[in-house]
Amino acid sequence: MHFGFSYVGLIYLIMLMAPNILWIKNQPRDYEKYVANEKRILVILERTGEVLVSCLVLIFSDFNVKPWSGQSWWLVLSFLLMLCYELYWLRYFRSEKTMGDFYNSFLGVPVAGATLPVAAFCLLAVYGKNPVLMAAVVILGIGHIGIHLMHRKEVTGE
Repeated sequence: MHFGFSYVGLIYLIMLMAPNILWIKNQPRDYEKYVANEKRILVILERTGEVLVSCLVLIFSDFNVKPWSGQSWWLVLSFLLMLCYELYWLRYFRSEKTMGDFYNSFLGVPVAGATLPVAAFCLLAVYGKNPVLMAAVVILGIGHIGIHLMHRKEVTGE
């Protein structure tokens, strides 16, 4: 692991945050009703993971593009997941913006708004051979995906 600025990490954070900023003005109807039911431990894990992942992807240069090798496929797959995440948001912003629209699967990925970026950052950790980021992504995933699955269950009754 090598300390240093990661421009790839910055690109990922921009891809992550831009649609979330737009979402603030485009939240699904009745969203606040569901937030009130979130389990505190999942919220703590989610917030902790968000801070850790956001910091770690910027301070390790291991995530920057390196000369092509077999390891490079992890970065390609990770970036493809981030592109799918952007497409998920495009679909949501064009929808009626219901809770069902927000928690729908996308390309067969359940709760895609949570799962796609977590998986992308997981693969980025593999690419950078960075176990610290991987641990942070696991923390984030438990909280973020857990919350989204809870909400989806409330919405669909499944």
